[in-house]
Amino acid sequence: MGVRHAVVAGGGIGGLAAGAALSRRGWRVTVCERAPVLAGIGAGIVLAPNALRALDSMGLGPEVSVGEPLVGPLGLRTPDGAWLSRTGATASRYGLPARAVHRGFLIDVLAAALPPGALRLGVSVSGVDDAGGAVVVRTSAGDLSADVVVAADGLRSALRRQLFPGHSGPRHAGETGWRAVLSGVGLPALPAAETWGRGERFGIVPLGDGRVYVYATAVTGPGTRPTDHSAELNRRFSAWHDPIPALLERLTPDRVGILNHDLYELAPPLPRFNSGRVALLGDAAHAMTPNLGQGGCQAIEDAVVLAHLLAGGPDVPAALAAYTEARHGRTTRISRHSRRMGDLARLSHPLAVFVRNLAVRATPSAVTRRGLDTLLGWQPPPGPAPHPSSAPAVHPSVDTKEQ
Repeated sequence: MGVRHAVVAGGGIGGLAAGAALSRRGWRVTVCERAPVLAGIGAGIVLAPNALRALDSMGLGPEVSVGEPLVGPLGLRTPDGAWLSRTGATASRYGLPARAVHRGFLIDVLAAALPPGALRLGVSVSGVDDAGGAVVVRTSAGDLSADVVVAADGLRSALRRQLFPGHSGPRHAGETGWRAVLSGVGLPALPAAETWGRGERFGIVPLGDGRVYVYATAVTGPGTRPTDHSAELNRRFSAWHDPIPALLERLTPDRVGILNHDLYELAPPLPRFNSGRVALLGDAAHAMTPNLGQGGCQAIEDAVVLAHLLAGGPDVPAALAAYTEARHGRTTRISRHSRRMGDLARLSHPLAVFVRNLAVRATPSAVTRRGLDTLLGWQPPPGPAPHPSSAPAVHPSVDTKEQ
């Protein structure tokens, strides 16, 4: 049997991670990304210990461990600055400190881990023809033949629609969200925290490179768009506790790009993450709300588990069925937990908010730790022996300069 070929649809975090993980397992990989350049969207991502272990199993631990980790307790606050809950640092309990990085940085690392020529930019995947042998992949640059296809084409996945035409697709989660990355120059040391108000939230995450990732959410209907995002954020959050007003002063459109997107999730869950020789991964398989910060982390987990199972033998459909067995239950539970967290955060009636805050304060730390153990204590399957150091330089197409 010759070298098997995997085609990955989508060059986001999950698709690049899948391409890198499969390549390390001996597969020839083609990653098709419809955008003409890889764009590290101007936002941050927290790499929790579970995601860091997955990256380490791919040999990428040193690459993502540069800069300062998140230190000190993480927590929830009220708009007046009072703490609802605080969670101890992750390193002492889970062996690794969580790290917050710019998404562009992570995209750089994953893209650089691909073999030369594996990434095809400006190439979209529209469908597959899986007749039981080699899969024919329909792309904008012509058909490709593959032994396996990884559908990592995101929330609006074209391949998911083809494979599961009866599924209702993404569901609006009842909120819109704003994200931006700011300069941290002149700011005091900031704890990573999220503040819950009445149907509104504001999050602060210091990045390892000295910048600050901020995000906010508000209860809205789908498609609601303010004409001036900076003014809207100031209207909603300028009276909240320090350092939120100081951060808002830096959110001027001429200095910082502010992203605004409605929040969606894939609900109900798909019945499975495989069909024949096609596997769904990341948001294409289980798009979840961002309330636990696990969307990208779960995509990275998907990638290393999928590559491990596909390395086990020639029976691709059996390996993909095992992938569903390994990943469906965990991601469904995390999606459900994230949805419940969002339900609490969206409460706006004063009495409901009072009861919620009281309940959060009264939750025993042991209960919180048990939930985190399940989430963050995940261990990856064994990885292959490290390859000789021959990774290409960071792809020059990756654009992170605007943030």
